[in-house]
Amino acid sequence: MNAAELTTIAVIGAGQMGAGIAQVAAAAGLSVLLSDTDVERARSGKRGIEERLNRQVAKGKLDAAVRDALLPRITPVGSLAECATADVAIEAASEKPELKVELFRSLDGLLGPSALLLSNTSSISITWLAARTSRPERVAGMHFMNPVPVMQLCEVIRGEQTSPESLALVVDLAARLGKTVVQSRDRPGFIVNRILIPLLNEACFALEEHLGSATDIDTGAKLGLAHPLGPLELADLIGLDTVLAIAEVLHEGFGDDKYRPAPLLRNLVAAGWLGRKSGRGFYVYDAQGTRGEPSRAEWRSP
Repeated sequence: MNAAELTTIAVIGAGQMGAGIAQVAAAAGLSVLLSDTDVERARSGKRGIEERLNRQVAKGKLDAAVRDALLPRITPVGSLAECATADVAIEAASEKPELKVELFRSLDGLLGPSALLLSNTSSISITWLAARTSRPERVAGMHFMNPVPVMQLCEVIRGEQTSPESLALVVDLAARLGKTVVQSRDRPGFIVNRILIPLLNEACFALEEHLGSATDIDTGAKLGLAHPLGPLELADLIGLDTVLAIAEVLHEGFGDDKYRPAPLLRNLVAAGWLGRKSGRGFYVYDAQGTRGEPSRAEWRSP
């Protein structure tokens, strides 16, 4: 089988990442089963896709006919059982190992024996997930970047058990979705987050130590390193709870204190200040996600 023969993909999780994956899969001509804990959450995920596409049409960036062809390919569903006909399932749930294992075990029992089980995890071991299924050779990581419809990269992770045939099929699928692929061995953080999370975490330490204000740190990275977003802005976009979860995986997986999460990062997550999705992180955001001032006055100056 090659990716051109795949017809139906199940996306498990209708949040920001899952909805983005559903959108690019539907744009590539696949039928998408968009699943969440209940059908209303899945419908909400599809409505978000429609709203984004409508804005693109209004700005002249997308033909209305493309939108009208894409949306009917996405079917919201409220149970995993409704995903049983899928050729591929991509799990895009929260970065919690126990949740991902539960989903993989359920999907393993529902999908046909040739179906691929893929995870959009940004750090959790693919080998570990695969070992908890009856088809470890058909399990791989397919880590998309946020926002999925915009970012070109897809990081494909091969577990120790992933067969060469499955790996080739996942790489082929990513190309069908319009992505450029990098392949990673199964190590904590893979390639992208192995590099990125220590950078974001170090920016948290720098802010905590009053090395500079939040704005100074972000401006320094943007103008001094040619980054499109500063590290604190990017952490807010990713979600501080996700950044913390990945940092903890790196710290535990390598046993090296250079990966220890900054206390400030832990405190913000404990406070519920998770970034754009909660309206407050290192910065304050309005209902449209537009960034305002730093969320703490004392962060404005060293």
